[in-house]
Amino acid sequence: MGAITLKAQISARFGLGIDQWVVMQMYLPFCGIAISNAQLFAASRKEYDRSRALLEVVNDLFEEQTDLEKIVKKIMHRAQTLLKCERCSVLLLEDIESPVVKFTKSFELLSPKCNADTDNSLKDSVEKSSSYSDWLINNSIAELVASTGLPVNISDAYQDPRFDAEADQISGFHIRSVLCVPIWNSSHQIIGVAQVLNRLDGKPFDDADQRLFEAFVIFCGLGINNTIMYDQVKKSWAKQSVALDVLSYHATCSKAEVDKFKAANIPLVSELGIDDIHFDDFSLDVDAMITAALRMFMELGMVQKFKIDYETLCRWLLTVRKNYRMVLYHNWRHAFNVCQLMFAMLTTAGFQEILTEIEILALIVGCLCHDLDHRGTNNAFQAKSGSALAQLYGTSATLEHHHFNHAVMILQSEGHNIFANLSSKDYSDLMQLLKQSILATDLTLYFERRTEFFELVSKGGYDWNTKNHREIFRSMLMTACDLGAVTKPWEISRQATELVTSEFFEQGDRERSELKLTPSAIFDRNRKDELPRLQLEWIDSICMPLYESLVKLNVKLKPMLDSVAVNRGKWEELHQKRLPSQAASSSSLSSSFTVSLKDIN
Repeated sequence: MGAITLKAQISARFGLGIDQWVVMQMYLPFCGIAISNAQLFAASRKEYDRSRALLEVVNDLFEEQTDLEKIVKKIMHRAQTLLKCERCSVLLLEDIESPVVKFTKSFELLSPKCNADTDNSLKDSVEKSSSYSDWLINNSIAELVASTGLPVNISDAYQDPRFDAEADQISGFHIRSVLCVPIWNSSHQIIGVAQVLNRLDGKPFDDADQRLFEAFVIFCGLGINNTIMYDQVKKSWAKQSVALDVLSYHATCSKAEVDKFKAANIPLVSELGIDDIHFDDFSLDVDAMITAALRMFMELGMVQKFKIDYETLCRWLLTVRKNYRMVLYHNWRHAFNVCQLMFAMLTTAGFQEILTEIEILALIVGCLCHDLDHRGTNNAFQAKSGSALAQLYGTSATLEHHHFNHAVMILQSEGHNIFANLSSKDYSDLMQLLKQSILATDLTLYFERRTEFFELVSKGGYDWNTKNHREIFRSMLMTACDLGAVTKPWEISRQATELVTSEFFEQGDRERSELKLTPSAIFDRNRKDELPRLQLEWIDSICMPLYESLVKLNVKLKPMLDSVAVNRGKWEELHQKRLPSQAASSSSLSSSFTVSLKDIN
């Protein structure tokens, strides 16, 4: 009865006769089959697309195994495209062994729609408050997943007690739904988390989305693991390469050499002239420099204070000397001259009364070790050539890190630990100060810190009881001594300049022949006539401001500044001789040299 009534109602509604109704009944099963087939096709197509995406991820893993960011972003892009969400992000743990969850690195991708929204409506709120990236690193859901290892799928974030709604509002991005899963490494340790936010269609993430995302994350973990392993292998190769290079070039000193200096009569400071700010950098031979260094240690009271075994000190100095290469400028003589100027500044200006004995020891040892195993090429060359040093230490202060590690290697060699009798605390403090001293000779660091130093000095706000002020001062002292050739009498200063310029030219020749690059002016021997101009820019940009500030801090250093002014005048004369038609003052020199300072360091 009900079926007849329904049939009558449909017939009346659509004006169907009995015959038409019969025809319609015959066709309806075929419509059902067509709809079912279409649904099956859509489902199979969806599964095909998902399987294809996973295969493409596998292909990505084989194509890119050297760059962590590239491989993670490739996988994220495929996951985001397939899941059709607004944001996809990956967060890596700082220490997978630590019980405290702390993320150290994050990667994020936004959908084109979300990018547009951010550019328009969210831009102001993001600028006024903490950024979304800050929220990303500190969000509670990611921390929960990283600590438990269990996935979290939230359909309505604001209704879930685990979700930090306040932080979400501060971030400037409104989160509706969250899918967050852990990333595991090959040892089944959690190394991070991956999360997607807000499906574009407004629906929550379903079980199929979660299964697919977890599959993507498996490959993400493999990709991260592969790149980390590759990086470790690359660093191991670089470390081995550097070690073999060092072993093939250097050796420790012989017992006969040690015995010779152990029994030698060490001249007094006055006989050596090492307390003179204007000491002649070329006056002592290689052996005399060892005896002069021994005298500095004794004169500063370090042998007695730190109970340094005298034979060990002789052996250490001789081995340090052997570990400088026979390059034109950055060799043992340069290291000794830097140390001599530090000694003269400490004793002449009375800095012994300001600095602690540990600080003085770190500065003296730092000067002697600050260019250990220098190859006659700078940090920029290491980066451009992709040298083993650059691969081992990175491109920031490459050589300075190598010099410090080389100094540690010598100290750890049998019979070379001049710090053996220090207490554990003094030893720890000293090694930290030594590292700071050597890294301070990186000009990049000098530029980062000099403005603060200049301002403190000019405002009379220098406080020797403030740890940061003392650290900046020590760094400026190291730079002042490293650049000290410019403070010497003209003939000495010019001779040093010719040596460093010749070393630069040799690097420029290698850049041109090996790297197929055109060297900058100061490294290009074809532009050697520009040396006076470059020296003027060097003095005005780098040297003069530093020595002026040091003199403001201690007037006893004025002879250094006076010499810089005299040498500047000499370079100005040479510059004018090469450019007789130009009457422009040196104060109007081009600022292009400042830009090339990255190449010098």
